[in-house]
Amino acid sequence: MPGRDAIKFIKTTFTGYTRQSVKDIFGATVLVVAAHPDDECVAAGALYKYLERAVFAHITDGAPRNLVDALARGFATASEYADARRLELHSALSLAGVRPQDCLQAGIADQEASKRLVDATEWVRDRIKDVEPETILTLAYEGGHPDHDAAAFAAHAAAALLRQEGVQPPPIIECSLYHAGDGGSRRMSPGFLPREDVEPITFILTEEDRRLKREMLDRFITQSGVLRFFTVEDERFRPAPKYDFTLPPHDGKLYYESFDWGQDGLLWREEAGRALARLGLPEKI
Repeated sequence: MPGRDAIKFIKTTFTGYTRQSVKDIFGATVLVVAAHPDDECVAAGALYKYLERAVFAHITDGAPRNLVDALARGFATASEYADARRLELHSALSLAGVRPQDCLQAGIADQEASKRLVDATEWVRDRIKDVEPETILTLAYEGGHPDHDAAAFAAHAAAALLRQEGVQPPPIIECSLYHAGDGGSRRMSPGFLPREDVEPITFILTEEDRRLKREMLDRFITQSGVLRFFTVEDERFRPAPKYDFTLPPHDGKLYYESFDWGQDGLLWREEAGRALARLGLPEKI
């Protein structure tokens, strides 16, 4: 994090956000690359009101085309379900002062981002050029959801493409969601998979920020059954390491492999390898 990374060595746990600590770590303008509407609030909802500007780039529209989720929530079509999720996103982020025009969407179908990794990467690269952020905030590659991993891939690959073009990309910071844990488990494990090469920064949320984040999550009415499992006690970040997206993020079964989401880790990694080849990028980025 050029000009800002020294703070992570001085202090790694903060009690509450301040505008100065946030600016020191993230800069003034942040591009948030997420997979689905709600990922950004689960991971870092309380952060956004302390940023001078946050722009949100969602890889998917949040609506699987098989209609299982849409019908279960009372929607007849994927388009209706996607529209509802987008309105929920605007409502939630408005609590932190974010405008609807700062919420961008690639429009890829939920659960299908791994089939569109090249498109997602090029779209994120173009958004970086448009927004000119000081930092990219995205999800970690941890096998929680194939679309989460696709968002991580797109952010890292977009930065690598910019370097190939002779442009220095902004640093990438990760926020945490969930995974199966090292060794694999059907039980959702929040936070980061531990790594020896990077140290997380933890913000313990104040009572006011916990209330704000809970209200933000409550605005995602269609996702209430899932979001009730997430706490609002803290938010965690770390400088993004380089990933080899052709290797599994951890040993054992990935979290999403326990569900019928039309994807497994081997297929995802094969798609990643093909995308890297088409983009002319090395395996580790």
